[in-house]
Amino acid sequence: MVIKFDDFGPEKIIQTYDAKTGMKGILVIDNTALGPGKGGIRMTPTVSVEEVFRLARTMTWKNALADLPFGGAKGGIIADPKNMNEKQKKDVIQAYARSLKEVCPSIYVAGPDVNTNEEAMRWFAEAIGDRKACTGKPKDMGGIPHELGSTGFGVAHATKVALKHIGLKVDDATIAIEGYGNVGTFAHKFLSEWGAKVVAVSDSKGVIYNENGLDYEELLDLKQKSGSVINYKKGKVLPNKEIFELNVDVLIPAALPDVINESNYRNVKAEVIVEAGNIVMNEEIEGKLHERGILVIPDFAANAGGVISSWVEYIGKDADYMFKVVQEKITKNVKLTLDRAKKNEVKPRDAALEIAKERVLAAMKKRV
Repeated sequence: MVIKFDDFGPEKIIQTYDAKTGMKGILVIDNTALGPGKGGIRMTPTVSVEEVFRLARTMTWKNALADLPFGGAKGGIIADPKNMNEKQKKDVIQAYARSLKEVCPSIYVAGPDVNTNEEAMRWFAEAIGDRKACTGKPKDMGGIPHELGSTGFGVAHATKVALKHIGLKVDDATIAIEGYGNVGTFAHKFLSEWGAKVVAVSDSKGVIYNENGLDYEELLDLKQKSGSVINYKKGKVLPNKEIFELNVDVLIPAALPDVINESNYRNVKAEVIVEAGNIVMNEEIEGKLHERGILVIPDFAANAGGVISSWVEYIGKDADYMFKVVQEKITKNVKLTLDRAKKNEVKPRDAALEIAKERVLAAMKKRV
């Protein structure tokens, strides 16, 4: 892919190298009209300028739709952490951080992504010499722990808005969740607390299904102790692929990309799909589901709880404030998206992208 520059960006493409550590780094700052570019750092042996640019552009739209004073950016370090010890990884991340001092945190704010975590953000902030250089830091540095479930909490609120949009009460809804990690477990927790019936969840080993609902506390405890949801006795074990074909009101894909595809989209029976994971289907499949009358809440609207939490950390607020802001912003922006999609008779993704672009363009006009 050749990067196509347009009215939105990218503003800066930075490639860095450190001979001592062998660090090869990439940073794409796509657009800063709304604020400093925000996006995580991934560390993989195959990460490329093109990949980082696509992710940075996605962050431009995600931050704009979330109504945050952040632009879009993304970082990449070309390295295989499997072949590095802890010291080597720290040295490489700190070399990368030092190479970005001119732009971080003034127009770039980092965060964790693939193969980078809280500890990596500690190293990054220490090398820059400024805690505002990144979010996703450990709690002792002012970080808001990922374990609080901001993304899953946001997904649950996106689901609540979608159900109201189609005229279904939360406590009458049946839900299936693909993926039982941080996002899926917290979506289950909050939706259950509000009265929804989560009848199926899956992990890498398979699906557990019970039409009468799955008890959140029991299931989470068993998953942590036994390693898989399929060991839950109060339900039927199904193959992974069947999670997408169950007769439920809401399907929440919360793990892998491209799980709804040409091979199974015709078998989807859910009335609503809330994209908790990233790129759970391509836009063509989304369009075909839309034509069938299935409401799809796009990923960058539904799973923005994490980046909203990042902003709360960035401004120095606590977890209580984070939950309040995630609820407010997700509820407002998903409703705005669905109302516009209905009015203009377009897919929710198209409406969400339109809203994001309008916000960025308005900020760009003010800047001129």
